[in-house]
Formats: sequence, structure tokens, C-alpha cells
Amino acid sequence: NSIWVSTDHDEIEKVAKQFGAQVHRRSPEVSQDSSTSLEAIREFLNHHHEVDIVGNIQATSPCLHPSDLIKVADLIQKEGFDSVFSVVRRHQFRWSEVKKGENKMTEPQNLNPAKRYRRQDWPGELYENGSFYFAKRHLIEKGYLQGGKMAYYEMRAEHSVDIDIDIDWPIAEQRVLSFGYFGKEPLKEVKLLVCSVDGCLTNGRIYVTEDQKEMVSYDYRDMVGIDLLKKRGIQVRLISERDCSKTLSAMQLGCIAKVSATNKLQVLEEWQKDMGLSWKEVAYLGNEESDVECLKKAGMSGVPADSCAVAQKAAGYICKSNGGCGAVREFAEHIFLLLEKVNSARKQ
Repeated sequence: NSIWVSTDHDEIEKVAKQFGAQVHRRSPEVSQDSSTSLEAIREFLNHHHEVDIVGNIQATSPCLHPSDLIKVADLIQKEGFDSVFSVVRRHQFRWSEVKKGENKMTEPQNLNPAKRYRRQDWPGELYENGSFYFAKRHLIEKGYLQGGKMAYYEMRAEHSVDIDIDIDWPIAEQRVLSFGYFGKEPLKEVKLLVCSVDGCLTNGRIYVTEDQKEMVSYDYRDMVGIDLLKKRGIQVRLISERDCSKTLSAMQLGCIAKVSATNKLQVLEEWQKDMGLSWKEVAYLGNEESDVECLKKAGMSGVPADSCAVAQKAAGYICKSNGGCGAVREFAEHIFLLLEKVNSARKQ
């Protein structure tokens, strides 16, 4: 009936409202590092007596699909369950822990080593994965997210993503591209990548010789990335605010380029219209304030790791590589993951 974001952060509130959510401002008492989701939900209910059922969706599980949530809501509204939570099936053999210094042997927990079977032949076990918890109001008021007439909802393994520590991020990013929900509108293949020259293709540094000739450096990996994009049928175009035509000519990239561009968005819109592309078919890699509007318009947007803060906020993907140090190649790989997603959707 309504979608709320619970937060005590101004920027999160702003973004939530941009996407159409309502915002509940959390009190300092339930915004501590030690605060639990249950505490925040109970506070919310104290301010919203009209709410009978709460679906608590965890922000750390980015592969949720609407169809799953609709089925879970039906379990409560139509089949009479008081609480439903998400689980995933795992095929892992468990052994008892032996603490350092204990004179004990480990023991099998869920297998018989004498009759060890292949994991793919074993039905596995259900583990709570933390993606969501649905519960009726009376349970939550008593301090429970799980209780009463309970049911679990088994999620597909590819949708079960939990970001817990920093090394989970790259896995989650790939899972979202491969299995995430991208809305009802069909995904489009990227057909054009526009890349800012200074700070993306190069590291932004300009070396000047004694005879006043300019030199820049670039990473060969980025040249390979551009070549791979072309082989996949994606046109690559370059844009720069300064006149770097001699530099681009020396690099022999074979890409259409617009230099001395005072209005990058205007150039991007002209290219998009001339090629007859929708914005979802356009990717943009930028790094400066002058790139922000282009990053917002493009269907897929990225910035190098050392780009300015406003550009990072506008981008959908932040590379781990700096400008001129493999960022173009990395963003190309990011685009290839989306193409795999598109091809997979077509096969289905």
C-alpha cells in the first residue's frame, strides 16, 4: 500500500523521494550503530497506526524481484500466515568447530563421511538469507519479526545476494547485472559509448616539453577495451573540452571525436539523435562537473575511481581503476555484463 524509507540521513531522504518513496525520519535512539531493524520498524509503527502488515526489505540484498514480494504478501493476506521470511538452499557440509587449545576432534554435523554423497545429489539445507521479513503488526509490537503461523519463502540462489563486507560488493554488482530486476521496460543493448578524454582515457596530466609541445600518457589496456567494444558492434566516440585533436590523431584510435566542446550534453544529444538511439542504448564515461548532465542522461554511466565527487554521485558505476589507468577497459567489461543480461532475457 505504501513504500517507506527509514533513515536519519538528509541525502538518503532526498534520493528516496526522487524515486517516489515516502520517508520516515528515524530518531537518534534507533539510529545507533548497535540499533536493530526491529527497533526502527517498531518506532515506525508507533507513528503509523494504519499499517497492519510490514514488509521489511533489506537494502543489502539488491537482487530482489517484485514477483517474489507479491507472492510473499499473498501468503500473509490470502493464506493467513502471520510472518514470512526469505531463505536460500545451500549445499554445504558442516563440521563442528574446535577452538584453539581444545583437545577435541571435529565432528560432522550434516553428513556421514562413511557414506559421503555428491553435493549435487543432496537436497541441501535451508538458510535464512536476510533479504526480507514480512510480519503482522501484533507480532512486531511484541518484539518479533518471526512468529505465530510462520512460513519461509525460498529464493532462487542467483537472487540471494547479501552485502555484508566490502569484498561482497563486486560479486553483488555482477549478480545485479546478470539477475537483477531492471523494471518492466525491456533492456536495450548499449550501441554507443561516449568517453571523456582528459581524466578518463588519459590520467588528466599534460606534460609540456621545452619547445612547448604537449604530451599525455594512456594505458594500453584501455586501447584493448575500445577495440573489444568495436568488435561487439558498439561505437565509441570521444569528447573533450580542450583541443586535443593532435593527441587523438597520434593515438590512432579510429574514433569519432568532438574537441573544444563547450557543452558536452548538447554534443551527446546530437549524437544520440543522429544515430537514432534511445538513451538506454547510450553509455557515458566521465569524470568532471561538466560531465554530470551527460552521466544523468545516459542509460549506463560510469566514472573512474579518482573522478570528482559530483560526478561520482551522478554515475551508476564507479570504476576501481583511475582515469588513464584501465578505467575504460573496466567500464567496457561492465557493459559486456549488461549485454549478457540482455541476451539472457531474450533467450528466456
